[in-house]
Amino acid sequence: MQVRIEAVQVAESFNIKKFKSEFRASAYSGSTTEVFYSLKETNSFLYVFDYGVVVFGNFDPLAKSEFLKFIKDYANVLVDVNLFEEYRIEIDPSTTKMLVKNDEVVVPQLDPSILRIAMLNTGQSVALEYYEMLTDSLIASSKHYILELEQKGKISISKTNLLKYIGKVLNVKNSIVDNLYILDDPNLVWDNEELSVMNRNLKANFEIIPRFKDLDYRLQIVEDNLKLFTDVLNVRESSRLEWIIIILILIEILVALFFHR
Repeated sequence: MQVRIEAVQVAESFNIKKFKSEFRASAYSGSTTEVFYSLKETNSFLYVFDYGVVVFGNFDPLAKSEFLKFIKDYANVLVDVNLFEEYRIEIDPSTTKMLVKNDEVVVPQLDPSILRIAMLNTGQSVALEYYEMLTDSLIASSKHYILELEQKGKISISKTNLLKYIGKVLNVKNSIVDNLYILDDPNLVWDNEELSVMNRNLKANFEIIPRFKDLDYRLQIVEDNLKLFTDVLNVRESSRLEWIIIILILIEILVALFFHR
């Protein structure tokens, strides 16, 4: 028997509280930031996270499509790129312990706790991919101005556009900081050594920690670029003000000379 897991980045965030109150199914477990469903009628599983990720377990394409349409009503800023991750759980009664592989985890038997751990890590991987995409975009846009600074000794970005760029960077960083908890170990692994080992192995398999550290490093590069752009813009504004003051003084001198005659 096999359970196919599919994680999709649907939006920047979901209103979990409203979704839970209106979705016609009883939650197996959940909190203010996530909710997990074990849908026995269809032998399928569903995990929804407030950072905009939905993870499906054993969903057929039609059911998945219908649910994605439904949950968009609870989304804050839909993501218009195709970001998804797949994984599998293989149930093999002949095995004696869990075995985590690159594309699947083999277990002797299936229970919701195992599903939750596998679906959680798959969802985290998709969320990190989304933030990696955002930071790549920020770095690419800053390279244009750095190249211009190297070739011309100045940047053509306006104060308004720079402030917009700063706002975009801060928004991405705040989203990541708000979702730092995705790196925390779930409560259900604390008292279960086998689940704890599975969780650690899956984190290593999806490279969750190294990718997050790399993400933080790239954001720091963007922030350093922002500081540089701000300093250059301040120098430009200061120079402009100096010229305005000089011109005003010259006008005042000319006016005084004119009326002295």
